[in-house]
Amino acid sequence: MVTTPQQALVRSAARNNAEWCAAMCRAHGVVGEFGVEAWVAAGRTPLYYPDAVTLDPGADREALLARVDTAVPGASVKDSFADLDLTEAGFRVLFDAQWIHRPAGAAPRAAPEPAGLAWDVVGDRDALRTWALAWEDGSGDAGLFRAGLLADPETFVISGRSAGGRVVVGAVATRSERVVGVSNVFGPPHTAWPLVLHAAGRLFPDLPVVGYEQGDDLAAALRYGFEAVGPLRVWTHAG
Repeated sequence: MVTTPQQALVRSAARNNAEWCAAMCRAHGVVGEFGVEAWVAAGRTPLYYPDAVTLDPGADREALLARVDTAVPGASVKDSFADLDLTEAGFRVLFDAQWIHRPAGAAPRAAPEPAGLAWDVVGDRDALRTWALAWEDGSGDAGLFRAGLLADPETFVISGRSAGGRVVVGAVATRSERVVGVSNVFGPPHTAWPLVLHAAGRLFPDLPVVGYEQGDDLAAALRYGFEAVGPLRVWTHAG
């Protein structure tokens, strides 16, 4: 199979995202397993996180579904290349999105680092709780981010604070071999993206930044120097 640079980027982004999903699952006591074609969790994953992430295009649908527990409600699959049809297996499309990529060392396109904000990497339980409360924005899901994440050497919870010390923007950065993935970006885009990209550049100067977004969030990422490199699709089981 001939792999184009764009296909290689999507593979790297998908693998990175699967590693972040695996880290989140470990923090919740859920074990996952990497195979050649997909990462799959052994049990039901935390809220917002898929039970499987495909790692290569053309994954064997039947082999993948045999590893996913659909007996318990809430099963989902991240189809990283948007090339599977899981309808006959009882799944429906939850959403479509685009993988995004920004080269290592790229200068901010639309704005410098926000003035008046300080950033650091969350390092203790109290700071993680404060960050999670800012991230959830009243949804009640702050408990999703558990202290086990603090022990993961490839997970970096980036916190941006105002002059008064209030967490106003943030993100999670996941380092893997070829890229750093950014997820859970929150706060006003004109403030969040410059700070997060500045932090990523300081922490991982030699790694390109990847992630995925949709809708207005995708448009915001493109304004700050990302390019869309390929589609993905998330399926959820109707049962």
